[in-house]
Amino acid sequence: MRQLRTIAALGVGGVAAGALWWRRHPSACPYGQRFWVEAPHPFITRERLLQALAPAPGETLLEVGPGTGYYTLPVARALQPGGTLHIADLQREMLDHTMSRAREAGIDNVEPREADARTLPFADASFDAAYLVAVLGEVPDQSAALRELRRVLRPDGRLVVGELFGDPHMVTERSLRRRAGEAGLGFERRVGPAFGYFGVLRREG
Repeated sequence: MRQLRTIAALGVGGVAAGALWWRRHPSACPYGQRFWVEAPHPFITRERLLQALAPAPGETLLEVGPGTGYYTLPVARALQPGGTLHIADLQREMLDHTMSRAREAGIDNVEPREADARTLPFADASFDAAYLVAVLGEVPDQSAALRELRRVLRPDGRLVVGELFGDPHMVTERSLRRRAGEAGLGFERRVGPAFGYFGVLRREG
């Protein structure tokens, strides 16, 4: 029994150490570990994202870090007819996976782009809205990413940031409010509980 407790304690300690290291060394989830982004997302659900983001037909939106398209497909559908969803990810494999899913679902208004959130390859004021879910904390320079997102948003454009407790890269609401304010984004409201929320921000100025 004592040996089992020791093994369990070592296991828990190893997981905690791994999570701490990952938090101090932010990076995108590798394609080979995509099961993490394909699992159900409690609290930060697709329905709650649509409520926070309010995508409308004809709009042009940006998703940063789509993973394998968990949120991409319902948002793209909400933009039809006439709207376009651009997706940007560091990993070509993630983009290819998402585009394959979109084709299988008969969705043709998704445009992929391999890109870094800190230097987005889009012109100023390109998008009506943008969103990223469980992604901001993976960016080594969160402030730079938020400044870039503000830059590509149209005046009064909206940004939705989703975060979930348990993610080693979780960005708390307090931290998001501070960084967003520094980037010229006003924090309007939170959708969902503090441990699994969408922060709705608006471009200022």
